[in-house]
Amino acid sequence: MRVEIKFGGLGGQGIITAGYITAKAAALHDGKESVFTQDYSAEARGGASTSEVVISDKMINYPQVLHADYLVVMSQSAYNDYLHKLKKGGVLIIEEDLVKLDERAKDFKIYKIPATRFAEEIGNPIVANIVMLGFFVAITGVVSKEAMWKSIEERIPKRFLEMNQKAFLKGYEYGMEIVKKEKK
Repeated sequence: MRVEIKFGGLGGQGIITAGYITAKAAALHDGKESVFTQDYSAEARGGASTSEVVISDKMINYPQVLHADYLVVMSQSAYNDYLHKLKKGGVLIIEEDLVKLDERAKDFKIYKIPATRFAEEIGNPIVANIVMLGFFVAITGVVSKEAMWKSIEERIPKRFLEMNQKAFLKGYEYGMEIVKKEKK
């Protein structure tokens, strides 16, 4: 099993952190092999930002995402720039308030979440990436809920942990509602 995940957005949206937390959850808490890579533009905020995670039950010989199984995008530019990396039939997860789909999306399984809006309701839009991680876990099951929770606890400073835990649970619960509807 080799699973390829690409996260994309803008600097300041926590795209790098989302990839790091996911890779760490898979490797340290789910006992899988994982590799994390990142790329961002020179701008500290607002420039392109992407991270990639490869998860496998075997040693990973090549660390780059070639044909993503999952593409998680939190900006229109990330959708435009990285959609071609998602394999046909792959899962596209979008921040529904910031990403507008076009005819190219017809080849993918699409899930939408208003992650930034949920983060604002929690109290800070900066936790939108953690809302997205909760949603990602519920929709995909690629990483266990418990592993992601532990990885968040280890990465997030204690003074921000409670807000991030609320964000994760909000995204997870929203995703589980969608999964339950699909099973009916």
